[in-house]
Amino acid sequence: MEKIDVFIPQPERSVVAVPPPGDGPGFWSGAPSAVSKDGWIYLAYRLRRPIGEGRGYAVEVARSADGEHFETLLTITKEDMKTESLERPTLVVTPEGVWRLYLSCATYGTKHWRVEVIEAADPASFDPGDARVVLPGDLKTGVKDPVIVHHDGLWHLWASCHPLDDPQEADQMVTDYATSVDGIEWSWQGTALDRRPGAWDSRGVRVSAVSFTGETVIAYYDGRASAEENYEERTGVAIGPDPSTLTATGTEPAAQSAHGGLRYLDIVPVQGGHRLYYELTRPDGAHELRTELR
Repeated sequence: MEKIDVFIPQPERSVVAVPPPGDGPGFWSGAPSAVSKDGWIYLAYRLRRPIGEGRGYAVEVARSADGEHFETLLTITKEDMKTESLERPTLVVTPEGVWRLYLSCATYGTKHWRVEVIEAADPASFDPGDARVVLPGDLKTGVKDPVIVHHDGLWHLWASCHPLDDPQEADQMVTDYATSVDGIEWSWQGTALDRRPGAWDSRGVRVSAVSFTGETVIAYYDGRASAEENYEERTGVAIGPDPSTLTATGTEPAAQSAHGGLRYLDIVPVQGGHRLYYELTRPDGAHELRTELR
């Protein structure tokens, strides 16, 4: 039987990588996406203020030699992207060495989300003027927070999809799966991970990281049971025989903050192990970006 490594966050062994931009509820740093290349860890993450004070106002791209102390390379604002709010970015580098930054953008005055992409020769050179929409969503569905992995010559994507028919229900979410030969034009393949009625993840599930391990696909996801838990999702684990079919495991969250949410987990291999990045709720309600080495 194949050995499967599952990395469950342990906040007590983590350190703060990026503090929130303010104290108290609504001030967040987090939603990280990490890439390890040439001895550096590159990290894209979202900065947020409370609703009414800016929401997701910027995405920063930074780098670190040790995985804990980051220097900012680039800041992209919501004004740059002509969006009401920015959510989780996705940073990838293609096999040809092209860097891509996928940005989740809220459409003004609606519950709709879309995803745009910017390409650059290096992570410090992303130009918002070059952005183009790759996941437009539609009148019935908002699309955001993609997880993108290149594996076996194919691009794989898992995105959080929200129903828009009833604005009061738009916080609900499932994770749909898509494939692409170039990472730009995507073909949807259906829902990969759905909610479980009556469980802790019955209101919404959002895949945050995926790894291919032998014949098994391991996914980490954010889940919640109610609209009131929006923004305070906890982390679960799902597995499947292929990337289109994921089944949640366990009856309780795998990881959470003592004060609320632990979400947007990303895992990047580094020399000597793996580094975890995630967004954690502090005692004062703010969210900070934390990391731990495993």
